[in-house]
Amino acid sequence: MRAQALRLGRAANGRPCLRTSPRWPQSSLARGLATTHSVPSRSKNDLASRTPPYHKLVGRLEEVRRVLGSSRQLTLAEKILYSHLERPEESLLSNTNNGKDIRGKANLKLKPDRVAMQDASAQMALLQFMSCGLPSTAVPASIHCDHMIVGEKGADTDLPNSIAGNKEVFDFLESAAKKYGIEFWPPGAGIIHQSVLENYSAPGLMMLGTDSHTPNAGGLGAIAIGVGGADAVDALVDAPWELKAPKILGVRLEGELSGWASPKDVILNLAGQLTVRGGTGFVIEYFGPGVQSLSCTGMATICNMGAEVGATTSLFPFSPAHVPYLEATHRGPIAQAAQNVASAPMATNLLRADPEAAYDKVITINLSSLEPHINGPFTPDLSTPLSRFKSVVEEQDWPRTFGAGLIGSCTNSSYQDMTRSEALVKQAEAAGLKPKAEFFITPGSEQIRATLDRDETLSTFSAAGGVVLANACGPCIGQWSRTDGPAKGESNAIFTSYNRNFPGRNDGNRATMNFLASPELITAMSYSGSTTFNPITDSIPTPSGTPFRFSPPKGSDLPSTGFAEGNPDFLPTPGVPDPSVDVIVDPKSTRLALLEPFAPFPDSELTSLRVLYKVKGQCTTDTISAAGPWLKYKGHLPNISENTLIGAVNAATDEVNVAYDVDGTKSGIPELGKKWKAKGQEWLIVAEHNYGEGSAREHAALQPRYLGGRIILAKSFARIHETNLKKQGIVPLTFVNESDYDLFDACDKVATRGLLDVLRSGGKGEVSLVIKKDGKEHVVKTKHTLSEDQCGFVLAGSALNLLARKGREDKEEITRESELTD
Repeated sequence: MRAQALRLGRAANGRPCLRTSPRWPQSSLARGLATTHSVPSRSKNDLASRTPPYHKLVGRLEEVRRVLGSSRQLTLAEKILYSHLERPEESLLSNTNNGKDIRGKANLKLKPDRVAMQDASAQMALLQFMSCGLPSTAVPASIHCDHMIVGEKGADTDLPNSIAGNKEVFDFLESAAKKYGIEFWPPGAGIIHQSVLENYSAPGLMMLGTDSHTPNAGGLGAIAIGVGGADAVDALVDAPWELKAPKILGVRLEGELSGWASPKDVILNLAGQLTVRGGTGFVIEYFGPGVQSLSCTGMATICNMGAEVGATTSLFPFSPAHVPYLEATHRGPIAQAAQNVASAPMATNLLRADPEAAYDKVITINLSSLEPHINGPFTPDLSTPLSRFKSVVEEQDWPRTFGAGLIGSCTNSSYQDMTRSEALVKQAEAAGLKPKAEFFITPGSEQIRATLDRDETLSTFSAAGGVVLANACGPCIGQWSRTDGPAKGESNAIFTSYNRNFPGRNDGNRATMNFLASPELITAMSYSGSTTFNPITDSIPTPSGTPFRFSPPKGSDLPSTGFAEGNPDFLPTPGVPDPSVDVIVDPKSTRLALLEPFAPFPDSELTSLRVLYKVKGQCTTDTISAAGPWLKYKGHLPNISENTLIGAVNAATDEVNVAYDVDGTKSGIPELGKKWKAKGQEWLIVAEHNYGEGSAREHAALQPRYLGGRIILAKSFARIHETNLKKQGIVPLTFVNESDYDLFDACDKVATRGLLDVLRSGGKGEVSLVIKKDGKEHVVKTKHTLSEDQCGFVLAGSALNLLARKGREDKEEITRESELTD
């Protein structure tokens, strides 16, 4: 890391400008000041930058139809994706049998409309963007401070403490946002996905987000894809973003939800059918008559959790529910524009699938017969209908009681979710009951929080003993200072309306069983404190001795009097670049560090790699780069690399984070990685299926690269992580024969064969790995998915190296043209 502060932004005369003071709203530290009286209206926001370029997209759709033929029937996902192609003919006809085999074959070079970043991932994305030397972002972008706020005692205490503890990072993000013209949402304003739904998502939009649950915006008809920071930089610098053309999984919805069933149960059920790998390489596109019965926020919940099955993204077609939601969130003109596009003849209809569009696979879900589901523990695809859950708990000997029920989050914090839960609390209150499990509520945004406060929903929760946390991720991503007692390693249960429940994710205790369910089901179960309680059939004894049974919950899709605006200090900075702003990175900081470029690929095969670690079983991005307390190092690659693979299980010994050097010396995995890096020993990891599933955490690719990793060899990869590896110059390979996994042991010496030729030929050819052990040579055949551009990333050392080079060349060209003009 360079030992100097980075000071970007100078006056026209070349003198350094004084750094502007980042805005920290004093009222944000006193939540009681959030009001519903007259405040600067969200309707004054720049609607032009938030409206999809419908005219341009419809024109591009017409070009796509010319390339593919007017009779070609397209799904909704294909229409929106292909309408964002930089050059449709090149992407759609290259290596696709003249356009007949696009899905799974074509490399789509796309130009997204917008980028959204959360605070943990925005640090590295901005550090990478700054290296490119551009004065502003090429597309509208936003930063949302939501990941670095701890949930413990409630918003009034937690928010100011988290702001004080992370001020250096928040100052960096805000000053960079002001300099480059990025809208900055301060801590406490809301969770990225809820804020995007309320402000930026729109039918037909294409957006990249530096978080795996970005597809939440698909509930409002957008193609929204979770990516790593390096992918986001592609869009920010106006470089085409590359995506392997996904296959399309159609989910036909029939009937209508009723009773205890909720939109959350649609995706909990689907996750059980598909598993965490079943959606890999697919876009999930919902259709059918059942779509018309869902609320906009309910559709967002379903799309949000599509990330748990590995899908590229999920989306719904334009729906009648989109119009009132857009109008309620001060985007009436966008609603009208979308309606006009959606009612156009099918040839130019961007927002509906063609009537005879074919899906690669179709799953039908009858909403009328769907019952509530509970998923978990330890994986989001272990799905159990509520009617069977008690017997499964008993069969598996899971805990009979649970310590906490947590509702809200980016997945389930809508007005509908909260009012349905409120209805149950009121029923229990009338019967004289209080929750037996600790009860936490996370509003998704300041708009939601203020509206729930005005309508007395929050006071209902508080009166029942619930703790209202800050408008932030908190416990969902490991920012939970848990106080209810279980010791590390002690088996216990919690219920959450979150989206992800991998071991250790919420409280750092790998023995905590997190069961995923709808907010209303969790609310009811919290009154029993029992994992075997079924609120549809079971009763709870009241203080008077009378048994009490819940009635099905009822809520409102949208507030009848509109959304409250909330605290105006939580509104974003304008997305207007200000070159006078300085962005400062203190060279002594432990939180932020400038990036040094990775070394390019050598002019030879890799002949002396060693296996640093052979991983057994599940290896998520949480496993590779833990969150929780480590989030504070997201902007400091050397420091966060100290957690690399600390959750990985040793395939030889079943130990966690225990590695052995060639001489048998025992250490942690990052310690061995640093030791080998210091000696110049490059290495590879050997792993099993779905390596890198979970969060779109590019640090899980950056950290191994920083420590000397060159190859990850796995049985299969999660989509986002495989792309992230390539962007950082690491080669992801999969086994041709999965049984070859057994050939490898830690510290084995490995050489590549054919890799250099593949990289130089733009992805053509095959790669083998050669292991020598016990005097024998074993040749292991592998598969790769490297495209021509991705080969360029690896050869250059990383995608950032190429972007930075292009930035320098563009700047030199502008300088030359200016000199000639003068």
